[in-house]
Amino acid sequence: MAKSQFQTFNHLKIHSQYSICEGAIKIDDLKEFSKANKVRALGLCDTSNLCGALEFAEKISKSGTQPIIGTQINFRYGDTTGLLPLYALDEDGYKKIIELSSLSYLNNDELSDAHLDIKELLVESNGVALFSGTVNGLFGKLFDKGKTKDIFELYNKFKSIYQNNFYIEIQRHGDQNEEGFEKFNLDKSYELKIPLIATNEVFYLSNDMHEAHDALICIKNKTYINEKNRIRFSDQHYLKNNHEMSKLFSDLPEALENNYNFPFRCNYRPLFSKPILPNISSEKGGDADEVLKLNSFNGLKEKFKKIFKMQGTNLSLDKNYLKYKDRLDHELDIIIEMKYSSYFLIVSDYIKWAKNNDIPVGPGRGSGAGSLVAWCLSITDVDPIKFNLIFERFLNPDRISMPDFDIDFCEEKRDLVFEYLNKKYKESVAHIITFGKLKARMVIRDVGRVLGLAYGFVDSISKMIPFDPSRPQNLTECIAGEPRLLKLIAEDPRVKKLTDLSLKLEGLNRNVATHAAGVVIADKKLTDIVPLYKDVASDLLLPSTQFDMYSAENAGLIKFDFLGLKTLTVINNTQKLIRKKIKDFDIENISFEDKKVFDLLSSGNTVGLFQIESAGMREALLQMKPNHIEDIIALVALYRPGPMSNIPTYNDCKHGKQTPDYLHPLLEDILKPTYGVIIYQEQVMQIAQKLSGFTAGQADLLRRAMGKKKRSELEKQKLNFIAGAVNNGISKDVAAGIFLKIEPFAEYGFNKSHAAAYAIISYQTAFLKTYYPKEFIAASMTMDISNQNKLGEFYEELKRLNIEIIRPDINECYAEFKTENNKFYYALGGIKAVGFEAISNIINERINNGKFGSINDFLNRVNPKDINKLQLEGLVKAGVFDNINSNRKSLFDSIPNFITKSKNIFENKSAKQFDLFSEDESHKNEIFLDTEDWKFEERLSKEFEAVGFFISDHPLNQYKEVFNDYKIKDYQTFNNDNEATDVNIAATLLKIQERKTARGNTYAILKLTDLKSVFELFVFSDILDLNRVILLEGSSFILSLVKSISDRENRFKRINVKKISSLRDLLNKPLNEVKFNVKSINELDEISKYLDKKGETLIKINLSDQNNNLNFELENKRYIDRKTLNLIRNKEISAIIS
Repeated sequence: MAKSQFQTFNHLKIHSQYSICEGAIKIDDLKEFSKANKVRALGLCDTSNLCGALEFAEKISKSGTQPIIGTQINFRYGDTTGLLPLYALDEDGYKKIIELSSLSYLNNDELSDAHLDIKELLVESNGVALFSGTVNGLFGKLFDKGKTKDIFELYNKFKSIYQNNFYIEIQRHGDQNEEGFEKFNLDKSYELKIPLIATNEVFYLSNDMHEAHDALICIKNKTYINEKNRIRFSDQHYLKNNHEMSKLFSDLPEALENNYNFPFRCNYRPLFSKPILPNISSEKGGDADEVLKLNSFNGLKEKFKKIFKMQGTNLSLDKNYLKYKDRLDHELDIIIEMKYSSYFLIVSDYIKWAKNNDIPVGPGRGSGAGSLVAWCLSITDVDPIKFNLIFERFLNPDRISMPDFDIDFCEEKRDLVFEYLNKKYKESVAHIITFGKLKARMVIRDVGRVLGLAYGFVDSISKMIPFDPSRPQNLTECIAGEPRLLKLIAEDPRVKKLTDLSLKLEGLNRNVATHAAGVVIADKKLTDIVPLYKDVASDLLLPSTQFDMYSAENAGLIKFDFLGLKTLTVINNTQKLIRKKIKDFDIENISFEDKKVFDLLSSGNTVGLFQIESAGMREALLQMKPNHIEDIIALVALYRPGPMSNIPTYNDCKHGKQTPDYLHPLLEDILKPTYGVIIYQEQVMQIAQKLSGFTAGQADLLRRAMGKKKRSELEKQKLNFIAGAVNNGISKDVAAGIFLKIEPFAEYGFNKSHAAAYAIISYQTAFLKTYYPKEFIAASMTMDISNQNKLGEFYEELKRLNIEIIRPDINECYAEFKTENNKFYYALGGIKAVGFEAISNIINERINNGKFGSINDFLNRVNPKDINKLQLEGLVKAGVFDNINSNRKSLFDSIPNFITKSKNIFENKSAKQFDLFSEDESHKNEIFLDTEDWKFEERLSKEFEAVGFFISDHPLNQYKEVFNDYKIKDYQTFNNDNEATDVNIAATLLKIQERKTARGNTYAILKLTDLKSVFELFVFSDILDLNRVILLEGSSFILSLVKSISDRENRFKRINVKKISSLRDLLNKPLNEVKFNVKSINELDEISKYLDKKGETLIKINLSDQNNNLNFELENKRYIDRKTLNLIRNKEISAIIS
């Protein structure tokens, strides 16, 4: 567009994507548009929030455009609620609209959308401009109801209060009722002498977005495109150019003039702020720096007393204490210099509160675990000197962005910490808002729904889009990489439209949520800094900032992370179970040098262990054979793409098969703990300090430069590194060589502070599993009670450990997983569709009043609220009632009768009525449908649906008779036998996940079970495409596998799937040729009974008895499948398949 087109008319009603499912403009796109078209001014006017205010102000101003900050808020007048736009003319005005936007959420009830009473506007509001709004706003709704007198009175009041800052808005989109509303507004403007202003409600940048925006409005309102009575907008809501707008309002020059002049009246935009650190010195009655020093030194003395068993009187002479004291002094100097004292004190305060109130807290997380001050204040439980951790990795004067402490809390009790913060900091604490996006799969589902396409059809298309959080792809990439989807788009116009609209809407904000882990704490009322949001329907104690994490930090707020780590809950719950036997057991007092624990780790049997339970981790542990905690720290750091290739080097050096390369004699102390492999970011920093005389802050800058791979910064750092090394007497060539060697390591070097903290948790879980496996697994399974894939893994582990498992039983098991008297009871709450609270009520009835004698007894005693249809179906399919009625099919079909009877019993009890027929046996049995039970395969299939794996039997057991024909071996034996290169295995599919490689090729991860183990195999695109239709969860297959091993130590093993065949199809498929070896005429007669049908099988017979040895074949082919063959073999007649 020409430069002149955007010089006079100002678009003041921009709806960005923060107008959820209404605005379709991304601020980055708007920035580029403004820059390209030299737009003079733009006004943000998102609906019901100021979420984008700071981002909009910063980015739009950088494009050379004046940003004007506004919003439209719902106001209630009588029985009518509608939107009114407000704009900030100056800083006071900005604070006022922040306050009003916040109050619309904070003072709201649970039944209404965010709104305020109109009286909030009928007070003096300096610095705020008020517009009358659109035909769909408050005054438009009042006009539609014929309440013109009310409008007149409000216009008059607003004119009196806001004077020239109140405008009557005129819009011409061609929307319904717009013309009549305009005529009324023109009359009132002239009558009351209120200035007019021309505006255009902008929802998208260009007019080709109209159809997609219409779909977005349907997504918001849960309607369909083809619905007649729904909200519709005209196609005029795009960002029109100057010529279009001037022509549109040519008959109202005063409205255009007021629009042109409005930006001159606005002289404020929110700016980025330096961190506003909370100051708690007044609360403590002293200076925060002094309080920090006092608490830190007291904490250090306490640590020496508790850990090093040293009393205070001897400390001043102890070399070890003086070493810790020197480090503490150094850290305190940096913290105080950077004005971070209050931050440390606040974190210490809520962590100590949590620990004192029996809320498990993690040992540390992130670079903060490298701080001795943090250790002394009980923020972390990691001794940074013991583990050689560097404080400057966390905080140093050269850091560009300020760090924060990430703290792990027990997931079940984290809300108690928020409750404490709410009481302590009141209006100065909040969560941080987040926004769900219309990502590739989501946008396809949403658009498909509003287009009215069948759910199954849309579901099948969305499943063609890979979901891989580790390698997210946009919709364009997904379509390009999926031939099936490209074919559908080319052939089906419905799919073409679906993808066209989805591509236009992808990436827009879909919904508002809360970053439950992120909290900001300010030194003043938060609404003085940022607008707030509160979802009244949620159970969160704290409100949220309307700014997301980045905008909140840019506004100067400091973030505190309260992460929920379920492993802490598992450890805590395991402790409770152990303390029933050993009252004084405390996980904090365990030895970290326990040989049995390292034996467990070295065996690779790590199911359930924190961070080290994946198949790859198990393989790495088998090779590493860890024997001290440093090995676990190293493995946590190494097991990632990139550094993973260094694991064999680490292992070979550890086991003496390879000599470590320390790069230079000066670096041996730094690299010896990791056998010459640079694993940690801290090592890169230490190398720079030792070799080149860098300060810790300079070393951190070097680490960051290497990690970010900015060439210009790297060259600068390289020169400094070499110069420093030369000053230390090292030749320039040697220094340059060392720099080149450490550079690739630094790119993916891991934070040792984080690795050490998490390795401690890994070790704790390993200790619990080693000495208290039943308690640990019970706590772990209860924690993952709704994750049936995980429960299946634990179930296999219980079998491996030879722990007796009581399978789901209404009279034996509990709602949660339990272990008693050396038995392990499966949780009824782990069955799909079975509500935990409901089944808990049923179990309480059994515990209080005895076991259930029959189904009728069960129905007589349970509350009908606890047994809905889905719940009963789940219980029956899982076999929970087998011991009182084993016919699952009969029970399943009778469920509607059960529910009716249960309700009748309950109603009779409530009315104190007696059922005359309740004791009659014939009436008791009337509720049961007489039907044959499910066959073996269907019974197990239903069980799989309910439990997620097979618990009463294994589907492969029905196929065992054909295993010899196909030379079936079990997977575990094949995997462990390095001499075996190919095999056929039989397995049942538990789960399939499709993914994409970095090159865009499709592959799948199959989770399978055979009669001995559960394992995973990768299937690549050629085999996957051939078999995708038959790869259904719960189905059984024969898989032909090929193994390749590289490296003389047999360390690199790859198992490929070459062929997949359905066992059911093989069993039912006619055979090509069968040879029977019979020993008598009687056996020949027996065979003939099964060979009466014509078919495709060539039959050969060898008759060998005392008198005969005859070989012949039947002239006509017969029909014989494997089921028939097994029936013949059961008669002890030999049959060989050719």
